[in-house]
Amino acid sequence: MIRWIIIAVLAIGITGTAFWGYQEHQEKNAVLIQAENTYQRSFHELSYHVDLLHDKIGAALAMNSGQRLSPQMVDIWRLTSEALSNVGQLPLGLLPFNKTEEFLSNIGDFTYRTAVRNLDDEPLSDKETNSFEALYKQSGDIKEELRQVQHVVLDNNLRWMDVQLALANGEEQVDNTIVDGFKTVEKTVEGYSESNVDSPIIGTSSQEHTYKGITGNKISEEEVLEKGKKILDVKDANKLNVTRSGDGADVPTYSISYKDDRKSAYMDITEQGGHPITVLVKRPIKDKQISLNEGMEKAQNYLAEYDFKDMDLFQSSQYDNIGVYSFLYSQDGVRVYSDALEIKVALDTGDILGFTARNYLMNHTERDIPSPTLTEDEAKQAVNQNVEIQESFLAVIDNDLGEEVLTYEFLGVMGNETYRIFINAMDGREEKVEKLDGAEANYAMNS
Repeated sequence: MIRWIIIAVLAIGITGTAFWGYQEHQEKNAVLIQAENTYQRSFHELSYHVDLLHDKIGAALAMNSGQRLSPQMVDIWRLTSEALSNVGQLPLGLLPFNKTEEFLSNIGDFTYRTAVRNLDDEPLSDKETNSFEALYKQSGDIKEELRQVQHVVLDNNLRWMDVQLALANGEEQVDNTIVDGFKTVEKTVEGYSESNVDSPIIGTSSQEHTYKGITGNKISEEEVLEKGKKILDVKDANKLNVTRSGDGADVPTYSISYKDDRKSAYMDITEQGGHPITVLVKRPIKDKQISLNEGMEKAQNYLAEYDFKDMDLFQSSQYDNIGVYSFLYSQDGVRVYSDALEIKVALDTGDILGFTARNYLMNHTERDIPSPTLTEDEAKQAVNQNVEIQESFLAVIDNDLGEEVLTYEFLGVMGNETYRIFINAMDGREEKVEKLDGAEANYAMNS
């Protein structure tokens, strides 16, 4: 009897120990997963902030007005602070990374000192401009190195916890790609001297307000089904799932979804007038059969069919046999950036894969656009003389205060970079400067 009691007590003890061990294991795994997620987020944010930092510095170089340059310098200073915060959250305590931190700190110090002074009375000196140009080039080098590391991390599903363990154990792993990548970044920065320090569519509305561009009578659920059937290219309307937005929605809408073995689709459509707001279609894309220009014609026909008038093509691009097109509303030859929409066209069949008209429907109205006070030539005088202007337009954009202003839009080149510059057509103020992205590098070819 006593033997059975002892066996029972031992069994309970073993079971309890196993359960305790299991709980400990689960808690340890939860901590490791949380740490891994923190490291991944910090690294990808670092890459993003350095990328944005490079663009902001480039845009600042193209500015010609102290009123615009000062806030840009503050923005650059903010980005360097965020990048330094990201570095501090990476498991790199045992890996020297002080040169990169010093480089970011120097950019922050330079831009802060510049931002707090009156740049209209005391503009950048030639020496400061040269230093700023050097920072632009060097931040571009760091951006490329970080992107290379980012590509390898994502492509090979690498874990940052492995880096931390390797560093903590003093293991010199020649194939540790993350460590080697950061050593390359550090080596790239090391050559920079301290003399360096003695950048969705710009101009669109960010204001939330009542939708201005919605017109027409309310439509019934039966009419919604017919529109959904046509827009989503579904033969049987009974296979569409329809839900109506609840109380408190910014605009009453119907949402339609569909799924079969070939594709899935979703769209939002306004109850008033039956205007499509968003359309998303996901299906396998076959080999390209139509050109990017033919895809644009399909997009234009789609806009005309659903009563989006006077829309001018703003830009187009191609990704994996899909054409992506952005359009701006044009009133009397003046481009209105707030009234923008985007369309995706499948270049195998020419059908619509994506559409968003939220900005257009929220902002569209007929405007009382004034005649410009300045001539185009007078406005050009406000553009940095180092920028070679190639195209110009009249455009209405939203300024930093959310007010619509009439501008001259200049597309120009400085060095190897392209910029879009907006000069107020009434007073010559430099409203916005945007550095346009070039072609993305294929990092897979370098690995």
